[in-house]
Amino acid sequence: MQRKEFQLGDIVEMKKPHPCGTNAWKVIRMGMDIRIKCTGCGHSVLLPRTRFESRMKKVLVAAAENGSD
Repeated sequence: MQRKEFQLGDIVEMKKPHPCGTNAWKVIRMGMDIRIKCTGCGHSVLLPRTRFESRMKKVLVAAAENGSD
């Protein structure tokens, strides 16, 4: 399986929606674990990298397009 490309600050789409109704998450920490923050309600979740990569569909907005915030 090919590794998925993502960077710090990217907004990614996950396979399952969050209970608040949105599928978009912002990557706010990278390492062995990935911390993502829901763009709808602001809830953050820490996932192991392997679980995150298997549950991520695609990058919606790259960090370069998003601006540095």
